[in-house]
Amino acid sequence: MRPDFDNSASFTVSKTARPDWKWGDGASDHDAGPSKRHIEIDPNAPGRSAMSNYKLLISGIIPRPIGFLSTQSEDGRSHNLAPFSYTQVVNHDPPIFVVGFAGSNDKDTLKNLKDTGECVINIISEHFIEAANAAAIDTPYGMSEWKLTGLTPAQSGQVQEDRVAESVFSIEGKLLEIKDFESKLKKGVKSGSMAIIEGVRFWVREDALSEDHATIDPAVLRPVARLGGMMYGRVTQGFEIPRPRYEDCKEQLPNL
Repeated sequence: MRPDFDNSASFTVSKTARPDWKWGDGASDHDAGPSKRHIEIDPNAPGRSAMSNYKLLISGIIPRPIGFLSTQSEDGRSHNLAPFSYTQVVNHDPPIFVVGFAGSNDKDTLKNLKDTGECVINIISEHFIEAANAAAIDTPYGMSEWKLTGLTPAQSGQVQEDRVAESVFSIEGKLLEIKDFESKLKKGVKSGSMAIIEGVRFWVREDALSEDHATIDPAVLRPVARLGGMMYGRVTQGFEIPRPRYEDCKEQLPNL
């Protein structure tokens, strides 16, 4: 029996696990990590399935941001919403994002993206996670997830497709390139695709945006991350660690 969702949980900032950490101190697990045995896995070993690799990766590469993509068909009659946890920002000048699509057949989102060259990447927050998850349903092509989820379309500025009004942060995107991948386990079969997308417009909810329009408050964004299986994760606590500069720290460093 799981407890109810705690809506009262606020975002807090704490100290790190080892605020007294010094150069050369290593991990804070009391050497438990190095003493444990590790198992070597060949992802392409005979008899190992692609599903085993999938389960391993989505449970180990966590938390993952979720790109909630809104797209439309080339004729503008069909509108699609779908969440993708193979999503990441990889550059800021220009703003570049990658979205991964698993499988040999083009999903509705990928088909629309190829046809129009446009999308909106909406970031998912706690207050509409159920609706966003519902958009993952395997509806026939042409059926709109907008109506199924009850989410609100809002006009974009540079692309034709609407953004999600409930999203605290949305990115209008233009397709730069699509890279297909061939399966190592089934020769000649496409196993997935990666779309490289340039962000051309940002939309940020006013109460989440700093005065200089440079940062987004995580306490307002309340992002939801993808974990393994059916599990999602919350971001309710943060800690700050300054990035070290050699010139400031060189006198404290151990002899190397």
